Amino acid sequence: MANPFTLRHIISRFKSHWDTAPDIRKPNNNMRYTITDAIMCAYSVFFMQSNSFLAHQRILQQKMGRNNAASLFEIERIPSDPQIRNLLDPLDVKHFHANFWGIYDNFKSFGHLEGFRSKLGTFLVAADGLTFSSGNISCPECLKRQDRNGVEHFYHSAITPVIVKPGYEQVLPLPPEFIVPQDGNEKQDCERTAAKRWLAQHHQRFEQYTITYLGDDLYANHPLCQLIEQTYKQFFIFTCKPDSHPCLYEAVAVLEKNAAVEKLSQRRWNGKHGEIWSYRFVNEVPLRAGDDAMNVNWCELVITHEVSGAILYQNAFATNHTLTHRNIAIVVEAGRSRWKIENENNNVLKTKGYHLEHNFGHGQQHLSNVLMTLNLLAFLTHTIQEITNGVYQALRKKLGARKTFFQDLRTLTRYLIFDSWDDLFLFMADRLEISLPSP
Repeated sequence: MANPFTLRHIISRFKSHWDTAPDIRKPNNNMRYTITDAIMCAYSVFFMQSNSFLAHQRILQQKMGRNNAASLFEIERIPSDPQIRNLLDPLDVKHFHANFWGIYDNFKSFGHLEGFRSKLGTFLVAADGLTFSSGNISCPECLKRQDRNGVEHFYHSAITPVIVKPGYEQVLPLPPEFIVPQDGNEKQDCERTAAKRWLAQHHQRFEQYTITYLGDDLYANHPLCQLIEQTYKQFFIFTCKPDSHPCLYEAVAVLEKNAAVEKLSQRRWNGKHGEIWSYRFVNEVPLRAGDDAMNVNWCELVITHEVSGAILYQNAFATNHTLTHRNIAIVVEAGRSRWKIENENNNVLKTKGYHLEHNFGHGQQHLSNVLMTLNLLAFLTHTIQEITNGVYQALRKKLGARKTFFQDLRTLTRYLIFDSWDDLFLFMADRLEISLPSP
């Protein structure tokens, strides 16, 4: 069986699926460029982290009759930038969900997913909202807000769930859910509602697994927690703040007075100085006021400097995992790994070349969200290479910074043509004098 994680295989699978994308152009329109080529062109720009990649490939085509857009990305004809945007604008972002799940299914089938199983015995899916600004220009899928001066600004937003594991560098992006104005609803869409939509669309993908959903305080609300526990039969660990959960913290305070809150203290060395990790936890406290409030389990971690006593970290969580002295550290560790969606996902996308905070275009329908989805797919593809491709791993290790790796990719493909990704990576490894294991 062919390796489903090679770039050649992934890109070919993407292309086959994108061949099924709807084309709403009328027969008398210019049909020279295919929808597939337009999608792959946009994807290639994000994959290479270069808005000039296609321009250089057009030059190579003119001078040498060949280009890397064709050999590496299977692009037959390169449309202009305005043509790409026009062709992508009508596409529904849901068409691209299958690309995420196709990689996920292969990852699962070949046993790689097991590497992401947490110490809790469940897989951790962290969700968070991500905003990319649009300024004063808008499209039908923009959200809007007013600043202090009453000036209206437009922006795009989405929740971007990822599979995470404490101590594991990579995260696995899953299909995003965009926060957009909803038909027939006067209220502006929000992150909580988008999270419910995402669960309704995708929960069946995890039915054979036990999942723990991670999120910030915004997610620690009765309807969502009840939905996860009772409807989807899964777990959650959500940040839980006193200001937004007064009833819960009142219950904890009463139990504290009656010595019913469990405590655990550990000393840990962080490489520079000692730390005291102090846990508090209690089971079965109301998430909110009301006779129909669901009960959750609450825990808190406070980390202090062993000598000075200064607080280095403090946070609390609501969960439906039963808490004990044996698992409290593991549950809190899982809850804290929610930050990996910021560090290893959103931060990488915003600051490591993917420029996700930037809006690449609006169009009249779905363009902005389609482009963001393709950007996420490019990030996922690179992540899969980091996990499964030994040559790719060796190159990244040798070159160090992610920025250097992509600079080299762009430079090489600007001047040279490669027949395949394998040829390109082996060329780089040879010039960098990297010793590779025998295949």
